[in-house]
Amino acid sequence: MQSLSVTIDSNSGFCFGVVYAIQMAEDILAEQGYLYCLGDIVHNDEEVARLQQRGLRIIDHAQMAELHNEAVLIRAHGEPPETYQLALKNNLTIIDASCPVVLKLQNRIKTSFDKKDRIFIYGKHGHAEVMGLLGQTGNEAVVFENMEELLRHELPHNITLYSQTTKSTDSFYRIKSELEERGYEVNANDTICRQVSNRDKDLRRFAARFDKVIFVSGTKSSNGKVLYQVCKDTNPATYFISKVEELRPGWFKPGDSVGICGATSTPMWLMEQVRDALEQYEL
Repeated sequence: MQSLSVTIDSNSGFCFGVVYAIQMAEDILAEQGYLYCLGDIVHNDEEVARLQQRGLRIIDHAQMAELHNEAVLIRAHGEPPETYQLALKNNLTIIDASCPVVLKLQNRIKTSFDKKDRIFIYGKHGHAEVMGLLGQTGNEAVVFENMEELLRHELPHNITLYSQTTKSTDSFYRIKSELEERGYEVNANDTICRQVSNRDKDLRRFAARFDKVIFVSGTKSSNGKVLYQVCKDTNPATYFISKVEELRPGWFKPGDSVGICGATSTPMWLMEQVRDALEQYEL
């Protein structure tokens, strides 16, 4: 009987924006036993369930409109101005855990919009962060997910380009170059969070070191989908799971070296559970 040799990637796990939001939520839950949170605090069902057991109450915008005289946590993704206006109207106390990187980006987009720039945002339609960014422009900015979609719009000669903070820097600069090759003047604002974008390179190095890789992420995490693909491209023996129960002994051979890594929304405790389960295997 041989066991597996298991290593957790020390660079994986929550980014500082998520750590900050969860710490805030835990402090208030310890104090008052419950807390309303606008949307999932993090795109990871296991972590959300853990906090719900401690009293976190997840609400959407429609439910927030019905709420009065309570405290509501705004998560790391940030929110558009109308959310703050609604809070004032309903006498809600906002506990703002918006990531500082996102807040800085919101302010820059608002300044650009006030200068009458034509703003284009490289990001995912409907993503919470993107909705907050759009809100700074009265929903007038154009959101696009790829070059093909962007070129379907009638583009002005001068383009002001922004990006969702979790996008790939390589893709952002490719879009800028292609627009310039087509003759457009591009004012490119690189507001991508390096703690997130640098994970690509770190993960490639990590995934290459092992026989098998277990990538742990919530199924709703867009960052998780991208980073899983990075691992899979580097090491085809990469498996995606969102919880321990999804592990399969058949994936492993005796003596395999196994790397465990995850998205910026994957809690360390979940990766540790996966490690503990794998260390029990006797193949």
